[in-house]
Amino acid sequence: MIELTDLTKRYGDKTAVDHLTVTVRSGTVTGFLGPNGSGKSTTLRLILGLNAPSSGAVTVDGHPFTDRPRGLRHVGALLDAQDIHGGRSAVAHLKSLAVSNRIPLRRVGEVLEEVGLAEAGRKRIGGYSLGMKQRLGIAGALLGDPPVLLFDEPLNGLDPEGVRWVREMFQRLAKEGRTVFVSSHLMSEMEHTAERLVVIGRGHLIADETLSEFSRRGSQATVLVRTPEAAALAAILTAEGADVQPAAADSAADDDADADGDAGGLAVVGLPAPKIGELAWRNNIMLAELATQNASLEKAFMELTADAVEYAAGEAR
Repeated sequence: MIELTDLTKRYGDKTAVDHLTVTVRSGTVTGFLGPNGSGKSTTLRLILGLNAPSSGAVTVDGHPFTDRPRGLRHVGALLDAQDIHGGRSAVAHLKSLAVSNRIPLRRVGEVLEEVGLAEAGRKRIGGYSLGMKQRLGIAGALLGDPPVLLFDEPLNGLDPEGVRWVREMFQRLAKEGRTVFVSSHLMSEMEHTAERLVVIGRGHLIADETLSEFSRRGSQATVLVRTPEAAALAAILTAEGADVQPAAADSAADDDADADGDAGGLAVVGLPAPKIGELAWRNNIMLAELATQNASLEKAFMELTADAVEYAAGEAR
């Protein structure tokens, strides 16, 4: 378990982490999300004792990480896959980590096998692709078989097979009872991997909840309605306070609409499906389709962090 209590880090007049209080629990994959510049990397460095907090505290399983003389036995971390000596082989790199942390040398071969680098273990790291370096970084994190694991943007450079493998590995590690904390700035990376989310922006805590709770909090569900009397129904729903827009074109739905007598599609936000159905029935309007669409996690993330983006792009013209 990782506990952050009123954690703050300032660099001159810039506050990178601002009174952050979060508990990252074991037995689950927790995604750590925020726009670029939100303070995620600084927070991870504070957890590992690489930076000292300006105020507040952070502990790993009840102790500051800097109190652990053999750190890799307690916390495994991948912060920057490129920050590694290119002249060494993967085997030499991992052996040096094992010796300094009193980890049995047999673990070097085991983790290289686990991450798919057994055949490339004797090659110089300088010749590795970014994806291979990510795998090596993960091997280093796993070397001490630690109960707590931290990863910063671990999917960068991985091919689709590698992404799937990493996601499954994170979930397996969590099921073993470990704490798995994965930082990213992309919601799409986390919605298939994490069970909980910690979201920050400009160093402030925005959310600490499950994926479904986050989705419901940040974005309203859309109800798709198809009816031959789309204009009439749109006027009724608008009068009830709903936001009604033409539904996005969908070829399969269009084929169904043709079969149902050219039913028009509406995307409705602000009224639940049962209420829409009731209004249609009371006004003798036939419905060809009435379905609630899942709220977009990506949209929720963009909405909740909109005011916390440090460098916002201008609108296309």
